Amino acid sequence: MSKTKPAPLPPDTVIGGYCIVRLLAAGGFGFVYLALNASGHEVAIKEYLPASLVLRAPGELLPVVPPEKQALYRLGLRSFFEEGRALAQISHPAVVGVLDFFRENETVYLVMDYLQGASLQAFIMEARGRQRKKVLREATIRSLFDEVLRGLRIVHQHKMLHLDIKPANIFITDDNRAVLIDFGAAREVLNSEDGFVRPMYTPGFAAPEMYRRSGIAGLGPWTDIYAMGACMYSCMQGYPPHDVPQRQDKDRLEASLARLRGIYSDHLLDLVRWCMALDPLSRPQSVFALQRELARPEVPEPAPPSWWSRVRSRLGLAPIGENLPRVASRHSQRSSFLEPP
Repeated sequence: MSKTKPAPLPPDTVIGGYCIVRLLAAGGFGFVYLALNASGHEVAIKEYLPASLVLRAPGELLPVVPPEKQALYRLGLRSFFEEGRALAQISHPAVVGVLDFFRENETVYLVMDYLQGASLQAFIMEARGRQRKKVLREATIRSLFDEVLRGLRIVHQHKMLHLDIKPANIFITDDNRAVLIDFGAAREVLNSEDGFVRPMYTPGFAAPEMYRRSGIAGLGPWTDIYAMGACMYSCMQGYPPHDVPQRQDKDRLEASLARLRGIYSDHLLDLVRWCMALDPLSRPQSVFALQRELARPEVPEPAPPSWWSRVRSRLGLAPIGENLPRVASRHSQRSSFLEPP
């Protein structure tokens, strides 16, 4: 089979009642288009057309699948369709919305909300380019991941895993929402070798269990949680952590986090360390456990007593302010994702 990549659908093509406007993105799984629905509203349409399995000539609608690739193509097609079915049941502002899904032209299309903004990866690169000590501020990191975790928790409650969480798949919209995009369910079948199937992964963000030949066995919420920790790390360092094989050979995570002490709180660094444990059982076992810890306010260490306080103590006098009523103050850590660090 030729290595020529399949051609995208041309503008003005009508599929399922939607009119293609232009190509937005192309990847190993297929294409994403900007399209208009019957009311003229903009939507994004994701087409299953894996470049490793099919061909399509320019101007054609139907893919050409060699006989030896048919079984794998059908398996991916079914996974892609099930991804659409599952995501269509989820309604959460932090999860990309699937509005429709249908079969046509011997493939499957997912119709999604058209999001305008930029990926978290773009914000990290922009902030890193300023060469500041902090890539993103701690308050921004906490606020952003609090929102993303709310969406991921709903995904897990629907018995789904994302399996490809990374800054490029966390989208920051123009109206300042963080949205999980590009779920990996349908790509599990695109990396089949030697008779076994395993999910595709992104080095630096993939948990150790994603490298094992046991396929999807052993994957769980803790797998996505590892990737969340790696994303937080990237927000602090400006680049991804070492991938699993490098960490298993010589783990430099501790040294990297140690260099961030004094820039970010020990509590946040401990949180990243916890999420990125190589042993799945040593990580948070649920998104709720991670949410609860992320929301826990760090208790500051008490300052040493002043000279005057020590004198008053020796004289048997109450410390200054001890008898004054305490006024509780709660300050929200939510900050704009678009705000510069």
